[in-house]
Amino acid sequence: MSSNATAAFEGVEQDGLNMPVIDFLAFRTGDPVQRKATATQISDAFKNSGFLYLKNHGIPREQVQTAFNQSAKLFARPQTQKDELAWTTPRANRGYVASGREKVTQSDDPEEIAKLRASNPDLKESIEIGREGVEGMPNQWPDRFDEDGVEFTKFMKNFFLTCKDLHVNVMRAIAMGMDLEEDFFDGYTDGGDNNLRLLHYPAVKKSIFKENPNQVRAGEHSDYGSITLLFQDNIGGLEVKSPKGTWVRATPIPDTVVINAGDLLSRWSNDIIKSTNHRVIQPPPKAGEMDDADDPDATFSARYSIAYFCNPNFDKLIEALPGTFESEAAKKYRAINSGDYIEMRLTATY
Repeated sequence: MSSNATAAFEGVEQDGLNMPVIDFLAFRTGDPVQRKATATQISDAFKNSGFLYLKNHGIPREQVQTAFNQSAKLFARPQTQKDELAWTTPRANRGYVASGREKVTQSDDPEEIAKLRASNPDLKESIEIGREGVEGMPNQWPDRFDEDGVEFTKFMKNFFLTCKDLHVNVMRAIAMGMDLEEDFFDGYTDGGDNNLRLLHYPAVKKSIFKENPNQVRAGEHSDYGSITLLFQDNIGGLEVKSPKGTWVRATPIPDTVVINAGDLLSRWSNDIIKSTNHRVIQPPPKAGEMDDADDPDATFSARYSIAYFCNPNFDKLIEALPGTFESEAAKKYRAINSGDYIEMRLTATY
């Protein structure tokens, strides 16, 4: 690619996959023409690749950094404490998930998933946080342990709502970009049936990757809901599958949020919007970085990320959006309840 082409495209462009950087400030504060132009950029990115970087998204850098700091402190707790916060069921989807428990994959065959989990486990641990106040499905907060736990709980409750606000605004942009009324999705997003996932990919021995070059941190998959907001650290590791079948690195770009479309939004749009497969790997070693791979103590650094999985309200029926089909026969999917769909996908994953 020429230097001029590189300068003209801000983001990642490789093998037919374009992940642009889109400035959200114009949508948040601009005039009608600027807002419509930004909305069109966002909807075009979702139609073309399913991925984009969003800058000037409205979440302060300091708040994002505090979220990472709080996450690291949580995962540094003794294993016995983390186990007390254990994840229970796909329907609740709240609590701590130990390394090796989850295996993200496109398969829905329990036997195949079990084999993958045994041979190539996802090298990560997480804590899942849902909306507060759902009867019989409490979040598993560490406020029972100490003052640090109280601080974590207070912060993450607020951060969940901050991310919900961004979800609402991005869905408004998608609506506008698809020539729907701007508030079309408001009745689908006001409940906040979303999932805040704090992820820790622990330091891993280099020998693991020497013995198994196909080892991944999180296996190839697409996300389940409408959109995902992903906050990356500076280490990276996220890769997106290109139209050519190659893996393209979603290189971390400071002060941006990676946003991708999920399966339910793709289904909702009658496949006009793409839900693209992605995975998390150990970033490719730098020159000489594997020279000590035979040393049993040599490791790759830990990685942290924060994903906010956005879903339509769980009581809503999802069917093809207006303008995405010309006749009933052109609808590719039957209508489905949002909550039932997400639970079905989580049951296969765990």
